Amino acid sequence: MKATGVVRRIDDLGRVVIPKEIRKTLRIKEGDPLEIFTDREGQVILKKYSPIGELSEFASGYAETLSKTTGHIACITDKDTIIAVSGGSKKEFLEQDVSKELEQLMEDKEVYTSKENSDLAMPITKNDNNERRNNAQVVYPIISNGDTIGTVILMSKEANKKMDEVEKKVAQSAATFLGSQMDI
Repeated sequence: MKATGVVRRIDDLGRVVIPKEIRKTLRIKEGDPLEIFTDREGQVILKKYSPIGELSEFASGYAETLSKTTGHIACITDKDTIIAVSGGSKKEFLEQDVSKELEQLMEDKEVYTSKENSDLAMPITKNDNNERRNNAQVVYPIISNGDTIGTVILMSKEANKKMDEVEKKVAQSAATFLGSQMDI
């Protein structure tokens, strides 16, 4: 665990303020759920909660099925990272932070389909040099109880392959199904 050098007092209601720098680094926003753990040494651990992360094994199997069915790269994300990938490089995608554009798409609860297969498509992961090489073709938000909790993404493996209504419907079905699993 990293020491931050910041000390905070608990108020009379048992609350403590998480420093802005830590919230920014961990991308914790107002209203985000946190899990609270204790360990054997008596330390309290706060962890950003990912509802779709609870289904990560299931999501991996679903991504594999999507990839085999469509022949495309399939990714499933929570609000911060890619939690499942199939048909593409796991090293390149798995557990990578999502791009700001993808975060905004989730916040707006929008469906995205690239108009053409070019470098203008939605970047999926954050990258330091602003390259747009991980381009999505179809992105569908996973919505549970009215909140976006992640996305289903299908990306073409071939540069000249275009997505059509079939891929949109497949992504929509996957996102709807995963969202309904969280409602249970």
